[in-house]
Amino acid sequence: MPPTPRPEATPRPEARPGRTRPAGRPVARPVVLVTGASSGIGEAVADRFAADGRWRLLLGGRDEERLATVAGRTGGGALRADLAERAGVERLAAEALEREGRVDTLVAAAGIGWAGPFTRMPADAVDRLITLNVTSVVHLVRLLLPQMAERGVGRVVMIGSMAGRVGVRNEAVYAATKGALLAFADSLRYELAGTRVGVSVVLPGAVDTPFFTRRGVPYHRRHPRPVSPERVADVVWDAVVRGRDDVFVPSWLGMPARLHGAVPGFFRAMAKRFG
Repeated sequence: MPPTPRPEATPRPEARPGRTRPAGRPVARPVVLVTGASSGIGEAVADRFAADGRWRLLLGGRDEERLATVAGRTGGGALRADLAERAGVERLAAEALEREGRVDTLVAAAGIGWAGPFTRMPADAVDRLITLNVTSVVHLVRLLLPQMAERGVGRVVMIGSMAGRVGVRNEAVYAATKGALLAFADSLRYELAGTRVGVSVVLPGAVDTPFFTRRGVPYHRRHPRPVSPERVADVVWDAVVRGRDDVFVPSWLGMPARLHGAVPGFFRAMAKRFG
């Protein structure tokens, strides 16, 4: 059985279908919107929340065919959206609120990567990474957070990266976009202090998804080994239910992150030598 969530977590998904309030009115299941739900981490997150059975799912994605498959399997509502344009972000938020009336949890899992020397990175690739990994997330939170704050409950979950915590060679812009999410999350937490609206950032290392194929450079490091997207999805679900803030996947990645913060000069020297 899952542990009882802390009071500041998203509304507890305790209302199974058919359960009623004392007055006889059905208890509405909380609504979770997952972006990037047509593949990778987003798809695994959709499967995890569907397996829980206590959520209404809204699934955002660009690949209409794959999104329909995931929606059919999970029972979620498919909302095709291209987050590369602000109009697509605005349409996704509007359709989510129109369909369900609210969003209790946002899991912003959509994102892309690019690998190679920064000096050779095309300008269009820079713009695309910043737009999809940062700008679209900020705008989607901007559109959905007010109704959470007004109701006094909710949770935003952003998929960060270990790269955003410590930096990674040949992934300068990608790391910068994920680092921006950490600063964004902390700033929101300060603003939301005293409310029951929480912000989580899940920071995986390498994940075994099509991400590396799509960025054009396969994963080549011997360590750490990629984890499965299902493992990341479990951590996302746990962060929502328990109301956790920054969570590393696997958890041991927190150690080098703390080392980077405590002795950055030593960490950077090691990263230059072995990274």
